[in-house]
Amino acid sequence: MTTYKKRKNRNMRGSQTHGWGAKKKHRGAGSRGGRGMAGTGKRGDAKKPCIWKDTKYFGKYGFKRPKKITIKIKAINLKTIEQSIESLLSKKLIEKKNDSYVIDLKKLGFNKVLSTGKITKKFNIKCDYASKKAVEKIKESGGSIVLKEKKVKIVKEKPKKEKPVVETIEKVEKKPKEKEPIVETAEEVEEEPKEQEKPIAQKAEKKLKIN
Repeated sequence: MTTYKKRKNRNMRGSQTHGWGAKKKHRGAGSRGGRGMAGTGKRGDAKKPCIWKDTKYFGKYGFKRPKKITIKIKAINLKTIEQSIESLLSKKLIEKKNDSYVIDLKKLGFNKVLSTGKITKKFNIKCDYASKKAVEKIKESGGSIVLKEKKVKIVKEKPKKEKPVVETIEKVEKKPKEKEPIVETAEEVEEEPKEQEKPIAQKAEKKLKIN
């Protein structure tokens, strides 16, 4: 007799397809014409009608911020400034006054100071932006920093149009309409009493006389 036993290990070692049929199957997006924008090339005839209808099929679309608002930040660390002081002095990009170094970051091509590194010298830095730790380290070493002033727009509120006082007084003086008494309306609603129906015996006598 033939006996059927379960395999001890069901991993398909050495099989190319792992139970998915042919090699081309179960390989991602092979049977779907590719992924994303694939199939819209020279021979992508199947997708042409979709592209004709949708003019924004290709390219990126969205909101673009104006150049006045966008700010490109170029930062430099305190560590790199201290390491390159001698080369900057030789190039006359910074100045030395007594014990302190006067640095304008715009001349160096930067607009922000970051706090990585230790300071052993006094820096008088002028820049647009700086991190909180960088400002603390510069002041602790006996230096100073001058940042760009933030422009604050003052928005003037338009005065609201107030209604004239005369109209408001007239509205208050108008008395509410007096309501009609409820008794009169009730009398009108009351219906007239119907004629009393004659007894059944009289009706029967009339029928007999007619016969």
